[in-house]
Amino acid sequence: MDRISRFFGRIRRFIDEAWSELKKVSWPTIPQTRNLTVLVLAVSAAVGLFITVFDAIFLEAIKLVNTQ
Repeated sequence: MDRISRFFGRIRRFIDEAWSELKKVSWPTIPQTRNLTVLVLAVSAAVGLFITVFDAIFLEAIKLVNTQ
């Protein structure tokens, strides 16, 4: 029984410490979260477009090399 109480005591201590650390976090505001989300989506779309364009260019270059 002592082993079980120590186990739950450790879980309780972990939760208390985690909660204490979460209270110290500087959480972003809703507008900050929205703006950063839009920024991440825009950068992801730009990188995806960049990769797509270069993939198409390299694909055509490889086709030209293979046909000769």
